[in-house]
Amino acid sequence: MPPARKPSSILFSSGPTKKFPGWQLSHLSNTPHGRSHRAQIPKTKLSYAIDQMSSLLRLPAGYRLGIVPGSDTGAIEMAMWSVIGERPLDILAWESFGNTWVTDVSKQLKIQDITIHSADWGELPDLSKVHFDHDVVFCWNGTTSGVCVPNADWIPLDRKGLTIVDATSACFAMHLEWDKIDIATFSWQKSLGGEAAHGVLILSPRAVERLESYTPPWPLPKIFQLTKNGKLIEGIFKGETINTPSLLCLEDLLAALDWAERIGGLEALVKRSKENLRVVSDWVKESEWAGFLAVRPETRSNTSICLRIIDPYITLLPEEDKRAFAKAVTDQLEMEKVALDIGAYRTAPPGFRIWGGPTVEAKDIKCLLNWLDFVFAEQRQKITSEKDKCHG
Repeated sequence: MPPARKPSSILFSSGPTKKFPGWQLSHLSNTPHGRSHRAQIPKTKLSYAIDQMSSLLRLPAGYRLGIVPGSDTGAIEMAMWSVIGERPLDILAWESFGNTWVTDVSKQLKIQDITIHSADWGELPDLSKVHFDHDVVFCWNGTTSGVCVPNADWIPLDRKGLTIVDATSACFAMHLEWDKIDIATFSWQKSLGGEAAHGVLILSPRAVERLESYTPPWPLPKIFQLTKNGKLIEGIFKGETINTPSLLCLEDLLAALDWAERIGGLEALVKRSKENLRVVSDWVKESEWAGFLAVRPETRSNTSICLRIIDPYITLLPEEDKRAFAKAVTDQLEMEKVALDIGAYRTAPPGFRIWGGPTVEAKDIKCLLNWLDFVFAEQRQKITSEKDKCHG
């Protein structure tokens, strides 16, 4: 028999993610529709959002936060295109987006003096081999692999290069050590459950110094330009965005930030996300067919929780059949109105990815896991019965 209960929300996508508990369309009623984003009210709202995000993230004095175009992709590319090339570069890649940034710097910017630290799915590169006399680019959390760095102990305080961190599925769900980070990027469509297309760029004083003292040899599109006449464009970090933002998306962000403040700020957000991972971890310990894609417990993400199939029968199937089996499971979960969008990332090993960020309720994940067991067993029975018929 199928489980008696279904999740109260079936939204488990890894981006855009579920809205915060209690979200309603009425939260958008104060949107200044049809106003210029340069007008006083919209500009004040943009500035307030910047201040609120900075406060929630506990940014140190002197750090700047700005809203930029193109989601996290736009923010990280803006950072890389603006500052790298001044010194050698180390770049880390252990999942899809990390590999995308490798392509960016090696194929697009054609950086010659580059060291690539890579690892297979489920693993981290050897962090002890990273050169911090160089600039360093890495993802704090691998959204498509569920593998995150366990801490920042491997990053020295007296580094000469800049650390450039894609933190899109870590901000507001993990504690980030800002004294070890010079540039960070994220999009609020992840842990805050906001709408897509807007990115956020965070700069340390060291990053600002680089921007004002170094001019890259390649042309920069207007939406990437952070300086003018050798000086940082300070307005970007006060609500004067480079291009036109969506005021509707901004109002939605403000509602999410207010919710985060009400429940207890960053500590509460991190606690909720860690509880979601704990629920999955307890289930995996008892599971006969599922395991974490992340090999080591200390590197398991509490946001993009990635599962692999360890069932002996399924693991022996050809790769194409394994992917078809995993899709059959996710299709049935969708048909049963239990879960949407929990398939593994398209280039990841066959399996499942459950968003465990702070807007997701632990009780909903518990219900989902019960159904995942049920549907997995049903789909496994189907393929074993078909095989028996063929042999018969």
